[in-house]
Amino acid sequence: MKKAFFILGICAVISACGGNSSQNSGGSDSTQAANQTAKATNSDADTNATKTGTESAGGSAGSAKGESLIAAADCNTCHKVDTKVIGPAFQDVAAKYPATEANIETLAKKVIDGGKGNWGDIPMTPHPTVSLEDAKEMVKYVLSLKK
Repeated sequence: MKKAFFILGICAVISACGGNSSQNSGGSDSTQAANQTAKATNSDADTNATKTGTESAGGSAGSAKGESLIAAADCNTCHKVDTKVIGPAFQDVAAKYPATEANIETLAKKVIDGGKGNWGDIPMTPHPTVSLEDAKEMVKYVLSLKK
């Protein structure tokens, strides 16, 4: 019974973090409208969750843009600023990686390509629709959250 709940929980997490993997290959208008409505609803919730505890982060202009990009994406499904959820807390990532250009580039590619192993066995879902520039802004924001 515990195994069934665990498997269902993992499936729910993967579904929540997976986003929309189709590349708009001619889906129906009602499906696209429903997806946009869901994104708008999640965006409001993510924005509120992201702002909690970040007022004193003191980031740069790039960090503000990164914060809004994270709020509009599905990042807050698996990550929070100061609490480990499925993935590491943003502050833990900032503590592990100095804000160097090499780390920003590497982590931005990790956001786009996904991956597994740096923070445990649960994989990070790839986000292929995020541009490299936007991913870098997101990473700059995360790295600005150092405790």
